Amino acid sequence: MKITDMKVAIIGQNPVVRIITDEGIDGLGAAETAKHYLKWHIEFYKGAIIGMDPTNVERVMLNIRRMGAFKPWGSAVSAIEVALWDIAGKAAGLPIHKLLGGKIRDRVQIYNGNKRKDMTSYSPESFAQNMQWMKDQPENFSIIKQGITFHSRMPRDIPNYYYGEYQERENTGQYEFEGRYPNRGKLTETGLKNTIECVAAMKEVLGDEVGLALDCGPGLTVPDTLKLAQALEPFNLLWMEDTMTGDYTPYVTPELFLQVTPNTSTPIHTGEQIYLRNNFKELVEQHAVDVLGPDPFDVGGIAELKWIAEFADLHGILIAPHGTGDGLIGLAALVQVAATMPDNYIAFEMPTGNPSWWYDIIVGLPNPIVKDSHIEVWDTPGLGIHFDVEATRQYLRPEDADFFD
Repeated sequence: MKITDMKVAIIGQNPVVRIITDEGIDGLGAAETAKHYLKWHIEFYKGAIIGMDPTNVERVMLNIRRMGAFKPWGSAVSAIEVALWDIAGKAAGLPIHKLLGGKIRDRVQIYNGNKRKDMTSYSPESFAQNMQWMKDQPENFSIIKQGITFHSRMPRDIPNYYYGEYQERENTGQYEFEGRYPNRGKLTETGLKNTIECVAAMKEVLGDEVGLALDCGPGLTVPDTLKLAQALEPFNLLWMEDTMTGDYTPYVTPELFLQVTPNTSTPIHTGEQIYLRNNFKELVEQHAVDVLGPDPFDVGGIAELKWIAEFADLHGILIAPHGTGDGLIGLAALVQVAATMPDNYIAFEMPTGNPSWWYDIIVGLPNPIVKDSHIEVWDTPGLGIHFDVEATRQYLRPEDADFFD
């Protein structure tokens, strides 16, 4: 079998890759929503994989992996890797999890991810209402993650929240790039107290039944991260994520986390930004964090994610993969790899179809997808999903009209 072509289309909000072979088997991969600019980055690798056998996944990846990097290049490499596994599974007549060593769990735990309610105000009462809304969702989430501090509008909307001037994200790029201005600074006493009160309000609603995780930044200082983590110890949080560095941060800083993690019982989490196992090495070996959250569509693919999970397990570190904007192709990939991870696996962040018509064009997902915060692992070949081609054509942009040809 040989790769004969690779096509990339923007479908809804997701860049989607389709790798085509001379035996009529194709494979799907994707990248995060709103990364329209990734179309060009993915196509950059086309010449490096044409003519290769896609079922030799690692050989193909060795040809392109070294040309990747932190976002956006790692996203492009990752999307291709998932598509290769999809082909390999279909060619073998096996689900991807069988090719990764087989599943050790029949259902995988998830948390809310893209299923969340937007906040319009940031008072403790508003956070409590948001948690009640989340708790009432039909997925019956056992874990809920909430954006707070610099991973929310709290620094903008709460007067005197921190010592700094909030800079609004701007969207001025020709590729509809959403600006990611790195707001950061020291919290005022007002800001710190407000944050603690909001967490207390959320836990009052969730009680002992539902675990709470916080997405905190990046943007917090080291002293504020430690102070907040220690103050929140009575609430038994699942983790505090990306406090000082993390999301859209193209470097790894274990030395910062080492000033926090050993000094609090609140678990510290990072990793969604990081590309390749090499950049997790110091975080893991130095025990700089308690929980890692690589994204299969940023870290280098699903095999890379599994390797990191196993490496983390050897060092007593937990794994809770990221996946917010990866869409339904990302959901399928996460189900396959999460089924094979060691018992340090907690849950993955559930991607959703956006726009909602994605659920009309993807075939193969269970219905309902989530039952009691878990997804049953399916056994159909490859990713186990495919496009309803005729239903999808209406959503293709004119420049992507030949995506299925």
